[in-house]
Amino acid sequence: MVESAKDAMQTLLDRQKAAFVAARPEPLSVRHDRLERLAALAKDNAEALARAMSEDFGHRSHEQSLMTDIMPSIGLIRHSQKTMKAWSRPEKRKVNFPLGLLGARAEVRFEPKGVVGIVSPWNFPVGLTLSPLAQVFAAGNRALIKPSEFTERTSELMAELFAKYFAVEEASVVLGGAQAGADFCGLAFDHLIFTGATSVGRHVMRAAADNLVPVTLELGGKSPTILGRSADIKRSAERIALGKMMNAGQICLAPDYMLVPEDMQGQAIDAVQAGVAAMYPTLLANDDYTSVVNRRHRDRLEGLVADARDKGAEAIVVNPGNENFAGSNGNKLPLTILTGVTEDMKVMQEEIFGPVLPVMSYRSIDQAIDYVNAHDRPLGLYYFGEDAAERERVLTHTISGGVTVNDVIFHITADELPFGGVGASGMGSYHGIEGFRSFSHTRSVYTQPKINVAALGGLRPPYGKATQRTLKMQMK
Repeated sequence: MVESAKDAMQTLLDRQKAAFVAARPEPLSVRHDRLERLAALAKDNAEALARAMSEDFGHRSHEQSLMTDIMPSIGLIRHSQKTMKAWSRPEKRKVNFPLGLLGARAEVRFEPKGVVGIVSPWNFPVGLTLSPLAQVFAAGNRALIKPSEFTERTSELMAELFAKYFAVEEASVVLGGAQAGADFCGLAFDHLIFTGATSVGRHVMRAAADNLVPVTLELGGKSPTILGRSADIKRSAERIALGKMMNAGQICLAPDYMLVPEDMQGQAIDAVQAGVAAMYPTLLANDDYTSVVNRRHRDRLEGLVADARDKGAEAIVVNPGNENFAGSNGNKLPLTILTGVTEDMKVMQEEIFGPVLPVMSYRSIDQAIDYVNAHDRPLGLYYFGEDAAERERVLTHTISGGVTVNDVIFHITADELPFGGVGASGMGSYHGIEGFRSFSHTRSVYTQPKINVAALGGLRPPYGKATQRTLKMQMK
């Protein structure tokens, strides 16, 4: 009888769970070795992985792939190797008076959960597989990985490489389409991390709920970019242009829309256009500029622009080389800046995930803050300006997964900062000690002294004077 794909996944999970239990307790040296092999997988195959990603995208900047997928993965692997001993160290905790005087002890141990499922996305198919896996391994777990079917060649290559560098009981890649993904999320993992769209995240959470699997959801959202009046417009616009054009805007943390002072809107738009032109004098044949991943996604982005135009928005196409994108047989798109946008436009309702940048104006910073707060909490928030009081007003009156001040996206590059969303942009985080603890079981251990505490404190029947003394002392 041929084993179904779903049954094959279950078999892999069972093998990993059995191996995890049999190997306990594993020394930190085993975790270190797994991380070392993971780093070798990334380093030894960096060029091949970058080529595979470019093939999947139609074209993807080679240097960008190395900088956004390979380099940060190795960085987090090395950081995890250096810090996991300290992260793993049990923490002593206080016990209630007077138990400590009598010899009672309490501690928290950070123990591996078991097998973690990793569902990784297509936009950074290698980086958003290896980075969470680094902390999954650092915490002492095994992993099953379901990469995206939209980057098929990269997923197939990762499956080949993981089979070469790891035993299936340590880490294994599962391939397949939407049904395989749904079946994967329905497995009884000890933890599940999903990176992708908010709409899909809801289905993932429902599937995990059937087995009470704890989840980390790294979703997206419309990350606002607020230019304060004190911002250096040229410098700010250059940085916004870099963040928006990187990976052709296909980044969960990409600046989704700009909020600018009303009387500075024209200047800001001109500066963004200049920033794009300086980086990309041409786009179609430019190896530095990445393609939209497929025709379906390109059609969706063009539909967002068409919907906005039909409803009254003005579209400014940033095409420095005056190239003919309509005649291209690829999926590259220039940046389109939209002004005059309104709430009924799809571009202001959906995460854009591409080279489209709506611009809204505001008269007071509180108006900008109110707009952000009237919508789902974003994954990232960006503030540009030198006015410290205004900056703090923005930060203390808004909520987002993370913040970068005077740039965009960069908070994800700090390995010690937790990366995650809030509300519709996700739950849980990884990176830093918070990531290690996301994939660890926080286990309480209380050690009772030899003295009979329950009898001494009147905590057991028959209740009497000792009970009354304890109640009187503890209920002050």
